[in-house]
Amino acid sequence: MKIKFWGTRGSIAVPGKDTTYYGGNTTCLEMVLDSGRKIIIDSGTGIRKLGERFAASGEKVDIHLLITHIHWDHVLGFPFFAPIFDPQTRIAIDGYPTCMKGLRYTFDNKMGDGFFPVRFNDLKATIEYGDDIHQRPLHIDGVTIDTIPLNHPQGGFGYRFLEGDTKVVFITDNELRSRNSPHTKRCIGFCEGADVLIHDAQYTPEEIKDRRGWGHSDFLSAVDLAIKSSVGRLILFHHDPARKDPEVTAIRDLCRDFATEAGSGLKIEAAVEENKISL
Repeated sequence: MKIKFWGTRGSIAVPGKDTTYYGGNTTCLEMVLDSGRKIIIDSGTGIRKLGERFAASGEKVDIHLLITHIHWDHVLGFPFFAPIFDPQTRIAIDGYPTCMKGLRYTFDNKMGDGFFPVRFNDLKATIEYGDDIHQRPLHIDGVTIDTIPLNHPQGGFGYRFLEGDTKVVFITDNELRSRNSPHTKRCIGFCEGADVLIHDAQYTPEEIKDRRGWGHSDFLSAVDLAIKSSVGRLILFHHDPARKDPEVTAIRDLCRDFATEAGSGLKIEAAVEENKISL
């Protein structure tokens, strides 16, 4: 399995001189299975550049798109994903039950006199909605994908991917509470033994005090989850839009110190736009 980050930022895209290293685009990941099948997670603004890569390569696009939830920063890039205008493209969509509503509403929400010049029904790609993963695990080319509910306003899904002996967990927009809360315990079980955990770490411990209920975690809670779950590698994700590159680096270093003091061998990184992981 290979993973590439196309968008690492949370809440709103913030391209510019302060985000050149970790990236300013919102959530989008590309996963390439051992079979070669591609799974895309979320269609934040990062999916636009992924679409450009597809177009430049000339390859036929046949992908699965999994949507965690339909807040703007996770769906707003879809109208700018070039393959949707190509009749050879096939996109199988699944995810949180409202995912198609969210993708359609970026084109046709009927709440204003036209927010986008193209209607959803005018798209050239073949777009199919599976509506399966909220009922049972999804199986794609020998990979099992299952879900965990997010602690986030209006809900959402985190995903766990099992390919052979490799386990990857992606949980963003998830507010971890106390270690003994039912949701945190459920997350620990879901993440248990993962080779890689990619988790929301938007806030600092100081910031979270005034932002409870906003649906995001502080970075030390993410580290604590990874340690409790015996995860091999934690990737801090959904960087706050106000966070400059040196501040993200400082958070990563604090997390590493925290893990070392806890006697853990956990490897910790901060997600970097266009970085690749091979497992």
